Amino acid sequence: MGRYRPPVAPASPYVTPEGFFRLQEENAELWRRRRVTAQALADAAAEGDRSENAEYIYRKKELREIDRRIRYLQKRLPELRVVDSRPDDEERVYFGAWVTLEDVDGRERRYRIVGTDEFDPGTHWISVDSPLARALLTRRVDEEITVDTPSGRTHYLIAEVRYDAPDE
Repeated sequence: MGRYRPPVAPASPYVTPEGFFRLQEENAELWRRRRVTAQALADAAAEGDRSENAEYIYRKKELREIDRRIRYLQKRLPELRVVDSRPDDEERVYFGAWVTLEDVDGRERRYRIVGTDEFDPGTHWISVDSPLARALLTRRVDEEITVDTPSGRTHYLIAEVRYDAPDE
């Protein structure tokens, strides 16, 4: 089997102000960690035989991972467009919206539509490129949507759309 992989569609360049700030903080923290790791690598290299030096091998791997993430962030941050304005029609679902959905059993779930670099399933922040977010975009309150998920086709009713953080 060859190594060819078809090109991936580029991710949306949109990000919330909070997400952009977090990515900038992550970049700054990675540079701080890199200095510490590089010093630890130099200290481990000074201990002698590098082929059997577990500390040296570990620090090299750690430095590679830090450098990979720094390279990604340095390419990605200038491409990002911060979306900090509210839409004219706040009844519709757009980027940055908090959307409350009701399934066929009457259970409600709240999601926030955010950029691909800041989605977090634990906090129900979904990527603007996800199938659910694509189905939601430009829809209104009380509209029904159908989403194809890995567990099958799911139907939702849009119960609420907000652009300020809901009280939890």
